[in-house]
Amino acid sequence: MKNITEILEFVKDLTGTKKVTKNSDIENDLGCSGDDFDELIEKYSEHFNVDMSTYLWYFHTKEEGFGSIGGFFFKPPNSQVERIAVTPKMLFKFAEKGKWDIKYPEHKIPKKRYDLLINQIILIVIVIYGIYYWLIK
Repeated sequence: MKNITEILEFVKDLTGTKKVTKNSDIENDLGCSGDDFDELIEKYSEHFNVDMSTYLWYFHTKEEGFGSIGGFFFKPPNSQVERIAVTPKMLFKFAEKGKWDIKYPEHKIPKKRYDLLINQIILIVIVIYGIYYWLIK
């Protein structure tokens, strides 16, 4: 039998935050976002045996890092939807059900991440230029 105290302790351990309430917004109140948020959710699903097949990360957290050049031209998925906070109370409810149970609003995210494609192209150009510069010097 899972209980809210177990979830609160789990969130405290993974966020390193002492003040966690059942209504704490894990990203905004506890400062857990990006890769740290993804790690928390992954460990949560394993520890509490929660089916995450309907989970959509971009509704709940930002991507790691400061942004990207490609992001100036094409918004990343998390910038295309309204954020939905995740709280320990929600995690407890989903752990009891054994599945992630959020009804996401209708939305359309492009299948291709053009922001990341632009970043990759820029990186390749920089690497090629670096190799070229190194070879002719």
